Amino acid sequence: MYQRILIATDGSELSEKAVHSGLELARLSGASVVALKVVPRYPRSYFEGGAAVDPAEIKRVETHWGEAALALVNDIKTRAKTDGVNAKAVVVKSDLIAEAIIAAAKKHECDLIVMASHGRKGLKRMLLGSETQHVLTHSHIPVLVLR
Repeated sequence: MYQRILIATDGSELSEKAVHSGLELARLSGASVVALKVVPRYPRSYFEGGAAVDPAEIKRVETHWGEAALALVNDIKTRAKTDGVNAKAVVVKSDLIAEAIIAAAKKHECDLIVMASHGRKGLKRMLLGSETQHVLTHSHIPVLVLR
């Protein structure tokens, strides 16, 4: 069935359900897993949604985000190993979340992307998330969206 499944996560509760289902699918199909977290860069200007901030503070925050992302995907890797699933933990830094997910799936030769229907962004929680929608419409491999 599937050989390598990319599981994209943002750490949200709904994303955790997608991780669980993706790991179970990998276990049942004998596939390996690539656990992915895309980390955006810190907004550097007012026009990007942030105020002018000290560069040292930006570096501290981005380092914290990176470490938290690595801990998240490493936890998924550990859980996969417990279930007998071979897994790789990957953190990518990009502001283009959907494009980064698609690129990672291609780079790691995945044949399925598993992700949640939406993340943690305000009113977008009620609808199919914009990043998920973008992955669905631009991916050349199957995408399993979980709610």
